[in-house]
Amino acid sequence: DIIDGLHARNQTSIQSALDSVRNMVGNPIAGIDDKEMVDTREFANALNDLVSLDPVTNTRGNPAWANLPRKFNIAISGSRDDFAHTHINDIGLQPCPHGETGVMGFNVVLGGYMSIKRVAESIDSDMWIPADRESVVTFCEAILRIFRDESDRKDRQKARLMWLVEKYGVEEFKKAVVAEVESYNRGVKVENFQPRPTEAFERRELLGIHPQPQEGKVRVGIFIPAGRLSQTECKQIAYLADMYSGGEIRLTVEQNVILPNVDEDKVEELLNENALNGDSRLKINPGLIEGNVVSCTGAQFCGLALIETKSHAESVAKKLESLVTVDRPIRIHWTGCPNSCGQVQVADIGIMGAPARKEDPDTGKMKAVPGCKIFVGGKIGEEGHLALDPEMTGIPLAEEDLVPVLVDILKERFGAKDKTE
Repeated sequence: DIIDGLHARNQTSIQSALDSVRNMVGNPIAGIDDKEMVDTREFANALNDLVSLDPVTNTRGNPAWANLPRKFNIAISGSRDDFAHTHINDIGLQPCPHGETGVMGFNVVLGGYMSIKRVAESIDSDMWIPADRESVVTFCEAILRIFRDESDRKDRQKARLMWLVEKYGVEEFKKAVVAEVESYNRGVKVENFQPRPTEAFERRELLGIHPQPQEGKVRVGIFIPAGRLSQTECKQIAYLADMYSGGEIRLTVEQNVILPNVDEDKVEELLNENALNGDSRLKINPGLIEGNVVSCTGAQFCGLALIETKSHAESVAKKLESLVTVDRPIRIHWTGCPNSCGQVQVADIGIMGAPARKEDPDTGKMKAVPGCKIFVGGKIGEEGHLALDPEMTGIPLAEEDLVPVLVDILKERFGAKDKTE
């Protein structure tokens, strides 16, 4: 009954792990965004049905896409903010109008992924498709078919899409995709990459209170520390949604939630809710450091993690907030191992679990302790860029060792000031 209930509400755990197409990522403010270029919801639902709905039985679970060479990620961006992080997904659809006709469509980037063996930033495919359901589904299906049948199943570390694109070469892979699309006879046309917008644009924030294009409505982004919720906090968010956003909750890749369609005249009442005040972990206007922390599951629940991440992420962020001030959001990501589920390479500062050594005060000898590597300089948005190599390694995880290092980085690279200054 629980699973059927989730399916009835357009949620499924089918193909949420292993060698399948994972959950679609779209624009968390789709339909309520005044700078929206494409409403991603229709496309995300259509692609989800393609890969997880059996066309024969009309039940969840599609065997055609259930045994891929490796996992596969698709991200659909709805604006220039690229809230979906297309540059780290196997297929990234970036909204862009056709340079001649003005028809809205997607430039396609391919091959972004993170793993122990390799971290790769997506590359331009020299392909553009119109932003209509048939084109998007057909195009993605064509790439999935090629990936399923032609990727290397003998070496899992080389079984991601990027390796196949590189084996073909970008131009030859494009030819293969176009030929596959044409073979379906659905009238879908793949065109060359279109010129990206060049006018100035600044990526927007999702936390806090922001007006919607719908008159009298606002969206409210709520901070979830390190992406971890207790049972009580889940009930609190459900209550807030029932009271203020018609029961609707949206999730972001930064592990926070958005309440859409909140009445402007209810904002003050919302801000005074107990769930958002006092000792509550939930906040609408967190600090510029703590509000931008992302963390993987960590050693508490993941057997691959070398360190516990979530508790450290939350504690260290609070400590940094007490020590320094910054003039812009600083994104700090934590991941427990080189698989980089916490996506440390996209962060301003990325912390990856790794071996470290520290002097034992009792013996005076060096001993192994939980530690980390530190990455600096990743970017998100339409100028997304990965920091592929760590700037520091072997840093002990204990706060007395790690926090001073992070404070120095914040001051030297991000202009942070001491709280007392």
